[in-house]
Amino acid sequence: MQLETGLIYHVFNQGNNRQKVFYRKAHYLYFLGKMETYLKPYADILCYCLMPNHFHWLLLVNTLEAKVEENKVRTLNDSIGILLRSYTRGVNNQEGHTGSIFRNGTKAKNGIIDGVVTIDGPNAQDFYKQGNEYALQCFRYIHQNPVKAGLVTHPEDWPWSSAQEYNSGDNGYNGICNLNLGKRLLLGL
Repeated sequence: MQLETGLIYHVFNQGNNRQKVFYRKAHYLYFLGKMETYLKPYADILCYCLMPNHFHWLLLVNTLEAKVEENKVRTLNDSIGILLRSYTRGVNNQEGHTGSIFRNGTKAKNGIIDGVVTIDGPNAQDFYKQGNEYALQCFRYIHQNPVKAGLVTHPEDWPWSSAQEYNSGDNGYNGICNLNLGKRLLLGL
């Protein structure tokens, strides 16, 4: 994936042949823990949704490389690959499966037909008001996934989505999203 700092990306992948990637509650929790470990050193997680056979993240990339050990630096792309491979190994061991769970080539888009969604520059304070709504459209799309799939009636009813974090009304909620940044950039609050 071609990623740049200061840009918001919609990142997504799904199971091979649209197969399930999350078989039980413990798998969702395991994946969320991996997101915290492998994404947060590089990006602010603005929102996410884990569906039975795919996932969506909306990320603001802060750095492309991070120090992970004394003399070792890892890229965000490498970290995403490690997240997916380590999740796959853990679930395959538990379920008695082999092979890749996810499709090759996680996708990252940063605008309509890869137009740029940025928060830097003279219009950063008026990001939402300036009409660049791709990130907001992704935010809504990501949270609506479980509703469109008929899994729940309201986005906040899906336990594996950041819609619950945004709906909690508690800015001190200790989820994995940067709620304050998400509210400011995406919702104009």
